[in-house]
Amino acid sequence: MCLAALMAAVLCVVGPFSIPVGPIPLSLATLVIYLTAYILGWKLGVVSVLIYLLVGILGVPVFSAGRSGIGVIAGPTGGYLIGYLLLVLICGLFVGPGETLGRSATSKPGSKKARMILASILVMVVATAVLYTLGTVWLAYSAHMTAKAAIAAGVLPFLAGDAIKIVIAAFLGSALQGRLRSAGLIQA
Repeated sequence: MCLAALMAAVLCVVGPFSIPVGPIPLSLATLVIYLTAYILGWKLGVVSVLIYLLVGILGVPVFSAGRSGIGVIAGPTGGYLIGYLLLVLICGLFVGPGETLGRSATSKPGSKKARMILASILVMVVATAVLYTLGTVWLAYSAHMTAKAAIAAGVLPFLAGDAIKIVIAAFLGSALQGRLRSAGLIQA
């Protein structure tokens, strides 16, 4: 539970820092959520992201650009914020501590590591697509936009940045998971 609170705190610190890109700002929140999935898995990862969302809803300025309140959840970015729960859930199911994504007892160590990295990248891409879908549908609905306009505003500007965050998370998450496991802070 301490790690869940710590990751929620990291998300609260990183969340407000963003670069405005149309109605949806660019932030490092998704990178923190990918890492949360690696460190906590899906159950505690969902708890951690839920804490972050509740803190923001209760008025602490932890959402992008220092915003807070239920109005942010009901506004154009709300679908992406709620989508964070699905992002950590999907990623945590496959890359969390104790998960066996891409692992095989009969493979060589080098190929095992490469397979695990590629499999985790694939999982994060799929989870991010789910996040984009939920966020874009809500953006289109709440901002009275066409699907094409919502995709142009809420997906296309973020593809390259999210691809970079996914690759960073695949390598950094795996390393963090190993170190925390060695230190006895997480279990396999």
